Amino acid sequence: MNAVLRVVGVLFDPAAEWQWIEKDPGDTIYLLAYYVAPLAILPAICGFIGGCIIGAVVPGVGTVRVPIFDGLLGAIFGYAASFVVVLLVALWIAALAPRFGGRRDFAAALKLAVYSFTPVWLTGIALILPGLHFLELTGLYGAYLLVKGLPVLMKVPEQRSQSYAAAIVAFAAVLILATAVAQRALFVPGAI
Repeated sequence: MNAVLRVVGVLFDPAAEWQWIEKDPGDTIYLLAYYVAPLAILPAICGFIGGCIIGAVVPGVGTVRVPIFDGLLGAIFGYAASFVVVLLVALWIAALAPRFGGRRDFAAALKLAVYSFTPVWLTGIALILPGLHFLELTGLYGAYLLVKGLPVLMKVPEQRSQSYAAAIVAFAAVLILATAVAQRALFVPGAI
């Protein structure tokens, strides 16, 4: 699997790409090392550059920057948390599958979680400039990817895939928010 081709396929032709993804073996280590690792590093690096080097303009204060050491630890924390979040979302997908008429299959759930997070990681590039943070909302395209992938990978009836995707997105949003709050509280001085 070529990660760049997979990213392009997932983003621009998800219906066809999910058919190819279903045939992949879905080896956990391979997915984490060759897909999650290079994509999850984007928000970590861009967030570090945006927070520590570029900084944010605060009216009446000037440009505020996170200290380099704190920013580096925060980037490492965020990067590691990406792996944990993906694995927890995959467990959630597998656990909920029977409830929505699907089959419980962790390998398929992991593939679904990993590839549905693609837009989230790519929009992490917006962290480089504080004024572009609103672009992170385009990461919600991952919800659409979930809806398209659930019937293929988890064998969920199409009419139930939207409610199933909503349950997954809500869980993932809580995890992402909790991670962001923890990262900010631990590594941004004076944040809380």
